[in-house]
Amino acid sequence: MRPAGNGHADADRNDHQQRDREPDQQAPHRCIITLATSAQNDLRAALGTLRIAVLAAEVEPLSKTGGLADVAGALSKYLHESGHDVRVFTPCYASIDRSAFPMQPVDGLTAVPLAVGAHDFVFSVLHAVLPGGTPAFLIDCPALYGRPTIYTADPDEHVRFLAFTRAALIVCQRTGWAPQLLHCNDWHAAFAPLYLRTVWEQDPLFHGTRTLLTIHNIGYQGVFPAAQVADLGLAGWQPWLDPGDFAAGRINALRHGILYADAVSTVSPTYAREISTDEYGMGLQDSLRKRAAGGAVSGILNGVDYTEWDPRRDRYLPRHYDAGSLAVKAQLKREFLARHALNGRDDTPLVGLVSRLASQKGIELMFAALPAVLAARPLCFAALGSGEPQYEAFFASLERRFPGRVLFRRGFDDELAHWIEAASDMFLMPSRYEPCGLNQMYSLRYGTVPIVRRTGGLADSVVHYEPQSRRGTGVVFNDFNSEALEWALHYALDLYGQSGHWTQLVHNGMRCDFSWQHQGSQYLELYRRLLAEPGAAR
Repeated sequence: MRPAGNGHADADRNDHQQRDREPDQQAPHRCIITLATSAQNDLRAALGTLRIAVLAAEVEPLSKTGGLADVAGALSKYLHESGHDVRVFTPCYASIDRSAFPMQPVDGLTAVPLAVGAHDFVFSVLHAVLPGGTPAFLIDCPALYGRPTIYTADPDEHVRFLAFTRAALIVCQRTGWAPQLLHCNDWHAAFAPLYLRTVWEQDPLFHGTRTLLTIHNIGYQGVFPAAQVADLGLAGWQPWLDPGDFAAGRINALRHGILYADAVSTVSPTYAREISTDEYGMGLQDSLRKRAAGGAVSGILNGVDYTEWDPRRDRYLPRHYDAGSLAVKAQLKREFLARHALNGRDDTPLVGLVSRLASQKGIELMFAALPAVLAARPLCFAALGSGEPQYEAFFASLERRFPGRVLFRRGFDDELAHWIEAASDMFLMPSRYEPCGLNQMYSLRYGTVPIVRRTGGLADSVVHYEPQSRRGTGVVFNDFNSEALEWALHYALDLYGQSGHWTQLVHNGMRCDFSWQHQGSQYLELYRRLLAEPGAAR
């Protein structure tokens, strides 16, 4: 039977909100079982040691604004620990703490001249070792990267990352290192595949190099005016540029990566399908549909770094727990409520949110849903984040309207983020779109039930709980409107009131494994397919 509707008018929206997926949708990502060590060894033996260049504008722990950094750092670590020759290339930003990451100049790579169109630069290369032993090569060019922030609104933003891409290829040339795979992340490195087909086409070092473009968020495309075409350094190869964009007076970096990479991946299977649609493609859907028709587009769900996000060893928590010691989670909740003057009892549900406050995250759905549910049901709510002013103002007003029941902290605080994950009973992610998302996977490990909209990586990682079968790991709703979110909150709160179902739901989620040992093996399989093509590097 369903959880009781508690007299709520939308309680019976269950049939619509949880209707089976559309026919073209695959089943959600079930609780992943990590590959056995023997299977990993078999895959490694079949591939041999691979030479992989990873180009990323940000890499954890050197630099970070979002999920790109997490993936670039964690995937590279997995590849290195799996025995592959992986080298990470990233800009050397002024914000990087050089005392925390000792860097050494690379012989023969100091004061290297670099022309980007009419702009002349000089760069040097610094070598650092990332956690786990992964080697990183930082492109040090203060004229381009010695700015207060990683990304800027400066008119030469495209030049900064064209220079980074070209510098990474020059480093390979000067060191004589021939990557079998060039793994390019987002628009910042998206011209690399085209460069290998044009400017560097005659260099035997790159003969057989295969290219992979990973799209972490299609909303960021690296568009700049066509009048600055000379900055590309593609004189004589201009017909390779997309004619539609060029005629419209623009050049789109991400589109050219989609067109010319040997393969395109995104950070979840559902997102790979979504971005080929008019609703989610953001102008690139036609290019993606053409590549998808040839089997070149795939989705691999991001992994979780459980050394950082695991209640059994979380460095920010005074006590640790697992599925067999959930009384500790209850104690942490009690401490959290008291510390932040929230007037909840032990049986008062706590709903958490840690997010960028942006339209992508579905914050506007909360404008009507959260006040209605707070007025109707006993619960507390804790939110951490910053972003667009109207969303910050909403949470500040919600805190004033419900004193002692709502906590809002503007900004980002890593320790508080971990506490919210550990202390909360539920975690809210009603995204308009979500390429992958990580917090829902963190929540599952922490025994914090995710309430998510069925989109992107949320659809691939959270399975709606059905009381009849006692299967599922969270609460999932379909429609992007406040009524659907309100329904989902009531559904979760009704389950919370039924201890048998709630305990089952929590345990289901805590059994899930989204480690990089599984996700990384999928990248290796994709690399294997690319290298099996005729002409690939050996």
